[in-house]
Amino acid sequence: MRVPSSVALAARTLLLFGLGGCATLTGNTEQMVLVQTIQDNRELNGAGCILSNDVGKWFVTTPGRITIRKSQEPLTVDCRKHGSPAIATDDHIDPKLNGSIWGNVILTLGVGYFVDRNTGAGFDYPSILTIVMQDPARLAPPPAPISAPPPAAAVPETVVQPKVAPSPLPNSVVY
Repeated sequence: MRVPSSVALAARTLLLFGLGGCATLTGNTEQMVLVQTIQDNRELNGAGCILSNDVGKWFVTTPGRITIRKSQEPLTVDCRKHGSPAIATDDHIDPKLNGSIWGNVILTLGVGYFVDRNTGAGFDYPSILTIVMQDPARLAPPPAPISAPPPAAAVPETVVQPKVAPSPLPNSVVY
């Protein structure tokens, strides 16, 4: 068995660290998504949507495809349609770990996980984002019922018992 020389060991170590710096060997930091909006179970075309996360902000008119930067943070979607009261705001879409992160972990002895986590390459958003639009009037809580004034505190009433005079005993009748 041959023991590697110190030069060969140093070269292998340098190569390993070089791969760690390029952990996104199998992943990509960008992703194309299709954004579509629906209202009352029907497709709503022409809504303008703003998609944003911690690394950027993008605009798309529905239905439409757009390339966004991936992140480990949720994607926020805000859609509105001109001339329509329908809106969808603060729809948070969480990213999921993708399969490439495990390959990077194995190839780079764990360094790839941290790089992919920080660049977003290890995460994917759903490829189709279906945003449900709603009329804000329907979202408002129903008006509070008019409440009757609270009953007055119960005050005990004095009950006066009528005085009943004892009835005289009937005369004894002898038969």
